[in-house]
Amino acid sequence: MDYTRAQILGRCKNAFGNKSTFYKMDFINYRGKTTDTGEYYTEVIAEFLCDNINDYINGINCITRKSSYKTEGHDGKFDPASNREEEKIAMQIYTQSRDYGPFPLIGKIEDYQTPLKSSADDEAGKIDLLSFDGKIMRILELKKPDSKETMLRCVLEGYTYLKTANYDKLITDFGYKPEAVVLKANPFVFYGGAQYKEMSQHRPYLQKLMALLDSKPFYILKEEEKYIIVEK
Repeated sequence: MDYTRAQILGRCKNAFGNKSTFYKMDFINYRGKTTDTGEYYTEVIAEFLCDNINDYINGINCITRKSSYKTEGHDGKFDPASNREEEKIAMQIYTQSRDYGPFPLIGKIEDYQTPLKSSADDEAGKIDLLSFDGKIMRILELKKPDSKETMLRCVLEGYTYLKTANYDKLITDFGYKPEAVVLKANPFVFYGGAQYKEMSQHRPYLQKLMALLDSKPFYILKEEEKYIIVEK
């Protein structure tokens, strides 16, 4: 189905009442261009968010998790038959960091599938990967190699998790001092994948939004069963 610019903006306004779930809306993953102005759908959405950036940033609800953010028993082991591809990749990357040391650019992988909920009723997902390079702790929003989700979805999901987490408690639960750590959210996608290709296109509002949210992407390569992290 095709949409006009006004229709996409209408969906943005209708969904903006709950900033914490905005990233989940189906239109965030719309591909293609508006029928009247020829703009990428995601560019219209990104422009809307740039124009309302303070309301967006301040409107995402923080959840203070009563239990520790650090999950005991995370050992990187998974069922090879599992169809949860992103979880398996996350665990493989965690295990590689544990066994071979920190990655260049992002540092040590601290954990995977880090929970954000404090109760079953909370609307919050899990952090795919959490890394720390000695100064910056990164919430890494992972997408599998053949993911068809948009880069916009990846950016907004990661940033929502950043704002949802209680900063001080998250840092403290992993054994660091909050005053010495910067927390950021970064897209973590495969080199050559759909999100990577988007970044090669003319998308000024997406670029502007990513700059406003300080959300720089990192790209994943796999060579000889080892993961490599690169910048574009």
